[in-house]
Amino acid sequence: MEFNVHYQVLGAVFVIAAVFGAIVNKTSFCTMGAVSDWVNMGDHGRMRAWLLAMAVAMGGVAVLESAGVISLGTETFPPYRTANFSWLRYLVGGALFGIGMTLASGCGNKTLVRVGTGNLKSLVVLVIAAVMSYLMLWTPFYEQLFHPWVSATTIDLAQRGVPSQELGALIAGLSGLRPSRGFNAAVGGVIAVVLLIHVFRSAEFRHSVDNLLGGISVGVAVLAGWYITGSSFGQSWKEYAEFATVVPSRVQVQSYNFISPMGDATRYLLSPGDFSLVNFGVAALAGVIAGSFLYALASRSFRIEWFVSIRDFVNHAIGGVLMGVGGVLAMGCTVGQAITGMSTVALGAILTFIAIVAGAAGTMKYQYWRMLQED
Repeated sequence: MEFNVHYQVLGAVFVIAAVFGAIVNKTSFCTMGAVSDWVNMGDHGRMRAWLLAMAVAMGGVAVLESAGVISLGTETFPPYRTANFSWLRYLVGGALFGIGMTLASGCGNKTLVRVGTGNLKSLVVLVIAAVMSYLMLWTPFYEQLFHPWVSATTIDLAQRGVPSQELGALIAGLSGLRPSRGFNAAVGGVIAVVLLIHVFRSAEFRHSVDNLLGGISVGVAVLAGWYITGSSFGQSWKEYAEFATVVPSRVQVQSYNFISPMGDATRYLLSPGDFSLVNFGVAALAGVIAGSFLYALASRSFRIEWFVSIRDFVNHAIGGVLMGVGGVLAMGCTVGQAITGMSTVALGAILTFIAIVAGAAGTMKYQYWRMLQED
């Protein structure tokens, strides 16, 4: 088999994801844990690590786009910068995902990492979330249940003279200025600097090797995904796909996202002989699990874990359903929107991030209240 540019892309995506999975395992980088630490203990360490990942990815995209090294545009997968601003979709999907990841004891990325460590509870969550993601992406499920109200509440920014939902384009449109790539990049750069200042104000955080390593590594991984698919290398990949006898799946500018790829992985497993269905997202999922598994073996932390009760199973199962539905509805998860999407400085990503945190925090508060009532 010829190791053409398509397999080079998938290979690079897998290797980066494997390193990603190993580091997330080692450092306990966890977005649900970040909200939990903040809500339950007032500890902001892992929340700062999450913000650091955003800042690294956002600042990197601003620099690379300004230099002309990458070009993201509005046709990425998913379309973060689209002019069709589906505000309610982001809010509802983000809230559902936030509730779901709390019930399932981790977001999409953490679920994959835990699968690699032998956690069978997370494997059940992965299967359920993957099936729901598949239903949302590849069956009439989304069209029948969600599309009518999503379409009815979508604002077409292009009709108002704003070409995309990037903050730079929105600011320029509201100010009567002409939107430009340089201005958009400048806005992203300023936000990244503000985030970095906030993150590094904490002396405790500055001395936390795991939080620093986790945040920087995840941000760099997202930036690497954009480089692979949005640079001249990515252009070669797209040109290859255009002339391929069998067109491979999702040959688009994209970076790491972990919910829609679950649906794509399910689609591939239903037709395992069709290797054209093995795409960026499927390679990323496999890479994260493999990297986490290898680290678990090396650190002797591999442990089989199962549900402690029927109630525990039900909570995780409901969590998997909400993560699969909410993640696709919001067009991303705590990595796919709240880091990868945030790196594009899209308003939808900001709304999704806020909704995820609100959904998770509200669920945690409710769980604590219910625990007190049962005591």
